[in-house]
Parts: sequence; C-alpha cells; structure tokens
Amino acid sequence: MSANTNASSEPTRPAQYLGFSLAGETYAIELLRIREIIEHVPITRVPGMPPAVLGVINLRGRVVPVVDLAVKMGMGPRPITRWTCFVIVEALMDGERTALGLLADSVSEVLDLGPDDIEPPPTFGTRAPVDYLRGLGRREQRFILLLDLDRMLSADELLGLVGAAAGGGA
Repeated sequence: MSANTNASSEPTRPAQYLGFSLAGETYAIELLRIREIIEHVPITRVPGMPPAVLGVINLRGRVVPVVDLAVKMGMGPRPITRWTCFVIVEALMDGERTALGLLADSVSEVLDLGPDDIEPPPTFGTRAPVDYLRGLGRREQRFILLLDLDRMLSADELLGLVGAAAGGGA
C-alpha cells in the first residue's frame, strides 16, 4: 500500500566508542562525548564531595571536576600507574555543556560497533549497576560494557560537581 518511510537506503553506520579499563574490566563511552584524553595530573581535593568525586584539575586554565567511575560503581580506589589518565567528556546540564574528567586505569582502543554488535545490558554478572549500562558491545571473542554517562552522572551530582568547580580552584 504505502512505502515504508522509516527505511533508509543507506546502511546504518557503526557508532564509535572509546574503550578503557577500570579495575580490570573493559568499558566504553561514545566517542562523540569525549573531548580529549590527557595524562594524569595532580588533583586538588574539594571538601564535602561524594567519594567518587576526587576533586578538580586545571585544564589549560579551566577548572574541571574529576570523577572516579570505579569508585562510583563500588569497585574502590586503584593505584595510579603510568597508564592512568583522564578522559575529558562533555556532559549536558541544563542545556549547557560541562567538561568533566573521568579517571581511567588505561585507554585501549577506538571501537566501531554497529547495531548488530550491541546487545541489551546484562541483568547480572557485571560489577557495574545495570542502570549505568547502555548495552554490551560484542568485539570478536569478548564483550565490552557500554556506559551511559547521562545515567551515571545524575543531574544532582553534576550540579554538585559544577558548584565545587566554580567555588574552588586548581
């Protein structure tokens, strides 16, 4: 009767994700959310922040809050190594882009994952709460947990981070 208007003539392009390690597990974040990756620099602690908020760093004169995702997911702190780095991401808060540093044990690779390579989040067997996962990326013989930054970093927490960054300096 009528043509399917939802069908596209070109195939769906794979999405790109940055793979990184936290406490021995591989996670990934959409590449479009990432501004840059920088080496570990000293963190200025900010009193009164939740344990997952390590403090702030100075990024070319800008104050950037730093979150340890492993601590947020209940894995606890890990030692800083020569591969430890910050993944600087953009979080949307009240329609404004806010820079946020995520502590990673190491960064591994950029992954191209098409719709057929992504499964729904597993309901068990991961250390990350299911609410924090967008899905499970399949890459050759292994799986990568795809994080949902918007769910992991709630609006209340982001407001606290931004307030701390505005009130303190690095």
